Amino acid sequence: MTSWLDTPAHREWLGRGLADVLGFALGSIRPDGGFHHLDGDGTPLPDRGPQLFLTARMAYTAAAGVRHGVPGSGELLDHAMSSLTGLHADHVHGGWLSEPGTETRKMTYDHVHVGLAASAALGVGHPSAAALLEQVVEVVDAHLWDPASEALRESFAPDWSDSEDYRGANANMHGLEAFLAMGTATGDAVWHRRGLAVAERIVDGFAREQGWLLPEHYTADWQVLPEYNRDEPNHPFRPYGATFGHSLEWGRFLLQLDESPLVGSPAWLVEAADALARRALDGGWALDGRPGLVYTVGWDGRPVSDVRLHWPVCEGLQLTASLVRRTGDEHWEGWYRRLWDHAARYFVDERGTWRNELDEQMQEAGTIWPGRPDVYHCGGALAGPLEA
Repeated sequence: MTSWLDTPAHREWLGRGLADVLGFALGSIRPDGGFHHLDGDGTPLPDRGPQLFLTARMAYTAAAGVRHGVPGSGELLDHAMSSLTGLHADHVHGGWLSEPGTETRKMTYDHVHVGLAASAALGVGHPSAAALLEQVVEVVDAHLWDPASEALRESFAPDWSDSEDYRGANANMHGLEAFLAMGTATGDAVWHRRGLAVAERIVDGFAREQGWLLPEHYTADWQVLPEYNRDEPNHPFRPYGATFGHSLEWGRFLLQLDESPLVGSPAWLVEAADALARRALDGGWALDGRPGLVYTVGWDGRPVSDVRLHWPVCEGLQLTASLVRRTGDEHWEGWYRRLWDHAARYFVDERGTWRNELDEQMQEAGTIWPGRPDVYHCGGALAGPLEA
């Protein structure tokens, strides 16, 4: 079977899709910095200010556009980088402001995305990237990285005091993503070694022990909190239970670690990526009788939140593309095609932009994430296979 990844028509289709989502994103530029949250028709949502992780993700996705020659992506990247060094910068305490103008905590989740953004921008030669990446390294070493546990802390008061008595897989997963990019950008192996340590703890340890249902929530000394947020099943960052979309995301990063020339590649990396994908896709597809992936499941594997979000599908597309390349297994080619069929039918609209969330009737909704604030996942689903 010839993979779609090697089919010129499919690759051309991916390129057009990337241009569509970046073209849509141009309408989100805020003249005073950061990016608007857009509604489905491209109208800025009221009362939604710029957020650090979305600005950083825009820089990362725009850098992919620059690599692939997408017109408009350079403007997006310039605006995102000027926002990270301007609007979002905390010139008093260091680091960055998650929501400029507010007193929100400093989130590790947000800050590691700045590392991802700076690394991607450095890779396409942006003039502000090197200095921004140096600042990220200083913040990670001074505040975020815990050498004793070889993992990332969670959040802090604006002045870096009051470290939160909680550890999260989500922040550490995106920390792994950022460390992969930072190591590749700088050639410094410490970042990939740290990423491997994080993955060993959470994936080779906790996820394996849980039958590849990955625990998300922990105490400060890394004890699993299986009942955390049981009463908030639709929490956008810390929902109760296991999140199949994160399993797929972890799998993608494990394969990147396996390919790293900067760190030894234990055999479990590919094994775990395969196992996480099989648990999420083979074991999790259409669990409630409707096509697609539910947001979360309980520890019995049954659906908890049945909301359909676009990003787990996007992560599945990137992981299965990588598994096709890494293993040659036609099982993953089948899933890659099935996921694109699903995305094209339910998530990609007539303009080539993506619906963020679907309701029980598989129509656009906004329970967890109103509007279409983020092109990071769908941009990755389109650019990632071009680079697999």
